[in-house]
Amino acid sequence: MKIAATVRAFWEWELWRNNVLLDQWAYCNKIVTQGLNAWLDIMFHGATQVGTWYILIFEDDYTPTSGDTYQSPGFTECTAYDEATRPAFNEGAASNGTINNYSNPAVFSINATKTIYGAALVSNSTKGDNSAGYYMFSASNYGEGKPVENGDTLKVKLAITVTSTT
Repeated sequence: MKIAATVRAFWEWELWRNNVLLDQWAYCNKIVTQGLNAWLDIMFHGATQVGTWYILIFEDDYTPTSGDTYQSPGFTECTAYDEATRPAFNEGAASNGTINNYSNPAVFSINATKTIYGAALVSNSTKGDNSAGYYMFSASNYGEGKPVENGDTLKVKLAITVTSTT
C-alpha cells in the first residue's frame, strides 16, 4: 500500500487604496525543501519549535524553487512599508488539515512606489534579514507584478493544507 501526503500553500491577496479594494488575487506555490525539513525536524526529531512565523513580500519577478532558503531566497525582499518588522502569520488552530490566517491577515502599509510579485513565510521578523539560523517555509510568485504606491495597503492571507492520499 502506498500512502502519500500533499502539502500546499494557498496565498490570497488584497490591494487597498484610499479604503477602496482595488484588486484581489490568489495563487498556490512552493513549500521549499528547507521548510519541509524544518517541519519534519520540529515534529519528529526534537528540533526547537518556531514560536511565530512571519510574512515578507518581494519586489522582483522571481519564481521560487524548492531549493530556495531563508539564507539564499533568490528574490529581493521589499521593505518599503511602514511596519517596523515583517507582519506575523497570526494563524488560527488547525482544522481539517488546514491552518490559516484568514481572520487576521498580514498587513503591509506601503510607503513607496514598487511592483510586488510575491511573498514568503519565514521564521524571523527582521525586515531585509537573511542570516543563518532561520527558515523559509513557503514562497509564492503569483505570476504578474502588482504596482503599489505610497499609502496603499496590501493584505496577505495564507492557508497551509496537508492532505493524505492512499
